Amino acid sequence: MMFLDFLWRGDEMPHINWLAFVIGGLWYSPVLFGRAWMSVNNLTEADLAKGNMAKIFGITFILAVVMAANLAAFLAEPKTNLAWGATAGFLAGFGWVALGIATIALFERRSWKYTLINGGYMTVSFVVMGSIIGAWR
Repeated sequence: MMFLDFLWRGDEMPHINWLAFVIGGLWYSPVLFGRAWMSVNNLTEADLAKGNMAKIFGITFILAVVMAANLAAFLAEPKTNLAWGATAGFLAGFGWVALGIATIALFERRSWKYTLINGGYMTVSFVVMGSIIGAWR
């Protein structure tokens, strides 16, 4: 399973760049887009307090690892470098994920603000994933 090489290389410990997992915390925080995201989703602090954060972050972590492994499969070429990793991350994040979110948002009658916040997050996340995978090649 070569596409998992970026996570596990023989007897070495898994290579996980925790910076990639900090992006979501910052993106959806009041420092960046948290208040706007809450507004476009009609959420209150009380609504958010009801969630099981351990479960949400645990499942999010698993999904992020699967997405990174999938991207790594596309970047398995040994000549992959940071520049190509970032480019491929952008193409996947914007070209597939953000535009997929936009398509669904149109049918759900969601605002462009909703699309830009969530599509932007996924685009940035994939650029960071691709950059890390490319740099580690």
